[in-house]
Amino acid sequence: MDELTGELLGLPAQASAHAGEIDQMIILIHYLMAVLFVGWGAFYIYTLIRFRASANPKADYTGVTSHTSTYLEWTVAAIEAVLLVGFAIPAWAHRVNDVPPDEQATVVNLISKQFEWISHYPGADGRFGTRDLSLITPTNVIGLDRSAPNGADDIVTINQLNMPVDKPIIVYLSSHDVIHSFAIAEMRVKQDAIPGIQVPVWWVPTEIGDYEVNCSQLCGLGHYRMRGFASVMTQADYDAWLAEEASFLTGN
Repeated sequence: MDELTGELLGLPAQASAHAGEIDQMIILIHYLMAVLFVGWGAFYIYTLIRFRASANPKADYTGVTSHTSTYLEWTVAAIEAVLLVGFAIPAWAHRVNDVPPDEQATVVNLISKQFEWISHYPGADGRFGTRDLSLITPTNVIGLDRSAPNGADDIVTINQLNMPVDKPIIVYLSSHDVIHSFAIAEMRVKQDAIPGIQVPVWWVPTEIGDYEVNCSQLCGLGHYRMRGFASVMTQADYDAWLAEEASFLTGN
């Protein structure tokens, strides 16, 4: 039933471990909205017929004495409270409080700038090199200091985010210029990238494939072309990709 409802609502395919939880909330909210729409629509039609001028030539100044409408309003409020407390807040708390340790996840620094997504991976040493704004050039778009400790083997890609399947990925999101919004619809991931703040975003990809990365915050004239790709692959393919990128750095 939920799958059919998801298709009717146009929800994208689920490609992360928490996608089903998000979709469940969306579907429950739409069920509630459907009940309210039908209920209030039926009530509106009833009032048009019941209180039409031909059936009520004389005005009734007593008004409604029943408390049914009040009970209905409290019922709707209670259902909304259940959705908020029982589903939305626990899901949000899990995303915020249960971030896996870096040692158990794929860790990427994702820097947004007009109008690109720049992925910064640690090298074989597992440590990120330092970045310096004064080092930014057309060929070093994040100002990575290759001469500093841990920086020589780091991998940088533009508009391409790679990750292994069935393993948590933690993206430390930041912005070089204005507010952007990192979004992968199939992963049910969306988070603002704010200048001066590094925000961790994590999820577990569950489906191998290529997915579009969008900016969902108007960020300038080139906003429409700020798109990249997230590729989910097997661990073996991911390790092979890292090795290939490392060989480009060493020239081997």
